[in-house]
Amino acid sequence: MQGYIVRRLILAIPTFFIATSLVFMMVRLVPGDIMLTILEESLVSELSKDVAQLKAELGLDRPIHEQYVSFIGGLFRGDLGLTLRDRQSVLDLILTRLPVTFELAILAQTWAIVLAIPIGVISAIRQDTALDYITRSFAILGISLPSFWLATLAVTLPAIWFRWIPPIVYVPFFDDPLKNIQQFLIPAFILGLLLSGRLMRITRTMMLEVMRQDYIRTAWAKGLSERMVIYRHALKNALIPVVTIAGLEIVGLIGGSVVIENIFAIPGMGQLFIQALTWRDYPIIQGINVIVVTWVILVNLLVDLSYARLDPRVRYS
Repeated sequence: MQGYIVRRLILAIPTFFIATSLVFMMVRLVPGDIMLTILEESLVSELSKDVAQLKAELGLDRPIHEQYVSFIGGLFRGDLGLTLRDRQSVLDLILTRLPVTFELAILAQTWAIVLAIPIGVISAIRQDTALDYITRSFAILGISLPSFWLATLAVTLPAIWFRWIPPIVYVPFFDDPLKNIQQFLIPAFILGLLLSGRLMRITRTMMLEVMRQDYIRTAWAKGLSERMVIYRHALKNALIPVVTIAGLEIVGLIGGSVVIENIFAIPGMGQLFIQALTWRDYPIIQGINVIVVTWVILVNLLVDLSYARLDPRVRYS
């Protein structure tokens, strides 16, 4: 097991550098100029400076390969650089936003699992009944509906019909847990509802496949109860693909939260990312990319390791 983890971490190194280098180059192709934005916003104090002078101060006059080497060197020191707009520490800025996005992602994934797995199991064991058709339609609906549309309806319809809008003033969890949960409940449910559709489908499919296996028929022949057969023998083996999909979804939530965070005024990394794109603030975009790539690598490793826990036949050496 330890050897497997070491090999996976070694293989993650080129993945990390390829992803960071691609983002490093691509953000510089985004139309717009951060220098012009800074000069326009601080016209009085920066009147005597031109774009070339400001580029030199921000280190953007150097060749791209030198900027990239400087960026990678900072990563090894745990330094993501300073923002171009107001010269704040990028790492400190991201660390203030990261827990907010993680809370939204975890709550959304919890909603998705709570909805998807029980409904997927029920749909499988009641195959081709009215209940099965209803749950399958619900799953297709969850896959099809766009998050921005549901989120917009969740904000506008209650405001029109009931003169009420969801809480949009962020309250940290440790300041007031109840208000914090109230703010996250609706956006997390919307994200979780959309994620649950795919999980329902894969749960149902895998349960149907496992239920046809010989050892399940043997369990029925022994006279075991339906609950014992389903939850002790069938579900555990059916969960391996479900865990894979859930792992991929929670990775995607970090990027997929961009729209939801902006609609519900949640100050997470998604909102910061949009602001950074608007400002053309390269270090913030690069820093968020580093966090996302690291998160993807770790989640995929944890998903792979969970296979051995779910299925005793899986061994890592």
